[in-house]
Formats: sequence, C-alpha cells, structure tokens
Amino acid sequence: MLMTPGPTAVPEPVRDAMSRELINPDVDPEFQRIYGRLTDRLAAVYGVESGESEGRSDGSPRDVVVPGGEGILGLEAAIASLVEPGTEVLCLSNGLYGDGFADFVESYGGEATLVSTDYDAPLPLAELESVLAAGDHDFELATMVHCETPTGTLNDLEPALDLLEETDGETLTVVDAVSSLGGVPVPTERIDVCLGASQKCFSAPPGLTTAAISERAWDAMEERGPHSLYTNFLPWRDISGGFPYTHLTTEVVALDTALGLLLEEGLDAVRERHRAAAERCRERGAELGLEPYPDPERSSPTVTAFHTPGRAEELQRRLREERDVLVATGLGALSNDILRVGHMGHNARVERVEETVDALEAVL
Repeated sequence: MLMTPGPTAVPEPVRDAMSRELINPDVDPEFQRIYGRLTDRLAAVYGVESGESEGRSDGSPRDVVVPGGEGILGLEAAIASLVEPGTEVLCLSNGLYGDGFADFVESYGGEATLVSTDYDAPLPLAELESVLAAGDHDFELATMVHCETPTGTLNDLEPALDLLEETDGETLTVVDAVSSLGGVPVPTERIDVCLGASQKCFSAPPGLTTAAISERAWDAMEERGPHSLYTNFLPWRDISGGFPYTHLTTEVVALDTALGLLLEEGLDAVRERHRAAAERCRERGAELGLEPYPDPERSSPTVTAFHTPGRAEELQRRLREERDVLVATGLGALSNDILRVGHMGHNARVERVEETVDALEAVL
C-alpha cells in the first residue's frame, strides 16, 4: 500500500482514464477542450474561479496554467520567469524547499536574501520584519512554502503576506503549495504565483505543474523576457495558437479526471477528510509513543512526520518488506530521523491510516 506524501495512490477512475485511446494534443481540438476544463476545475480548487482577486487591492485576475513537468518545474520556472541578474529576492524559509528557492534564485543570477530558521520552528516573522524595516534591499520578489513536506509542517502565510504588503505592497510573491493545494485552503488571492502539482493532494500521476498567476506577475515576466522555453511560464499565457510543446496528453486526462472526482466530493468534504485522517494518524502515533516532528499545531493535514531519531530508514525498510506498506523518510540531514505518512489525496482516509499505523505498530 502506497502511503507516501507524493506520489500518492491513484484511484481506479483516474487509471481507467489513462487507458483510453491517446489524443494528439497538437492537432485534435478535443484536447484543447479537455485542457480548458482542467484549468477551470483547477481555478475552482485554487479559489480563483471568478477570475478576480478580492484579497489584493489591485484586484488582479489569476490565470491558471498547467505546463508539462513534475512539480519542481513550477518552482524553477517561477524563478526563471521573474528573476534576472541582479534581481533582489527575499526567501523566507523554515525547511528544505524554502531554502531551495534561494538556490534557484542564485542559479539565475539573482541576489537571494535567505531569512531562515530551524526546520522545527515557525516562519521567522520577527527576522522578516527586521529585514524589511531596515530598508537595505529593494526586493522585487519574495518566496515561501505553504507546506514543507519533508517535515510535515504547514506554515501560516498570512502574517508574512501582511508584512510584505504593509512594507510597500509591490513585492511579488511566489508560494510553493505543491503538497497542500487541494487538501487545505491556500490564500491564492494574495499570492502572485501559487504553485501546485498533480501527484500530491490531487492523486494523479506525477508529471504536471500547476500555477495560478496574477496579472502583476505576467507583466513582470513580460518585462524580463526569460530566454528559456521549458522553464518559462510566459509561453503558457496564451495557448490559443497551440501549446509551447507537445503536451503530456495522458497526464492531462488523468489530472482532469482526478479533479472531477475532487470537486464532485466537494472541497469542504475533502478538507474534512484530510483533517480527520491526520488527527487519527497522530492519535495512533501518540499511542505508540511517537511524536510529530513539528509542533502539532503546525503539522499539516496532508502529511504526518513522526520523529524517530536514527530509526526512520530501518522502519521504512521493514514496513515495505514485512507489511507491504510504503512510507517515506525525511530528507537531507533528517533522512534517518523522520518517518513520514502521507495522508493526502486518495490516501486521506481513516481506514488507510489505521492499516498503516497497524503495520507500523508491528515493526516498532
């Protein structure tokens, strides 16, 4: 049983959709119709289906695009599309992916200011406020992560967004919501580039990036004129004349079907299912003497990271070999100290959590 925090188990209707006859995305008008329905469904999940942002004073619309490429493509493409040599970028971080934004910025010639803290701490808001108040930088862009999957941390972005808007209101924001979008609310209306992916809470196969992009961000991309094609959102702004490259037809059909299932169930019901699965996972873990890595108040409804110092890799192996249950370990320096159960998307069901923790109990 696959219980990793992405890729997640793919439900049968999505697998069935993938088995249908292949559509040529370059010449068959049916594919344009499917892609249009997909972006409409994504807009509903992002909460921008009206096309208007009520949270930002400029009222800028959000366009939803779905390039072909695993979720990390979106993180890099956002930077490649908005950063040029000398661009000052503030990277707010309390995790691996937050730190990674700074690496992307520097690889494209930008100047990254990393405002970071320990991975088990909340976002460093006091440090952020200090950096902004100092006025030593002219930040054109700020990056942050909603759910740090490697530690199971869900960040409250609102205070950071408030500080950025109160400072000058002009700094563009890029948010990695890859492992939260669809499972918990995301404040997309306050974000200029909000990134998602197919293989997390949507329970479709890996292979597609999703992005909700504001008019301000599009304008900034136009001004920079990125030189790349693949790591570039601009060619996706207007696909009326065709896609920038041959799209991943089967993955698009799969994601469209997965989103249809999600919306048929209803966003509120889906989010409640994630909450219930997370709560039960942590209750059962506590009974076994396991604690979430971050404070429970900051643990994500989509993934539980149990703190298992020095044992994560052994437990993962035994779960796979002895119980046929696949979970994930931590990443980087925490690879052997964190065991992660992904209760997101199709896996966000109490019965699947119960089966997983039963197996974990047997190997502890």
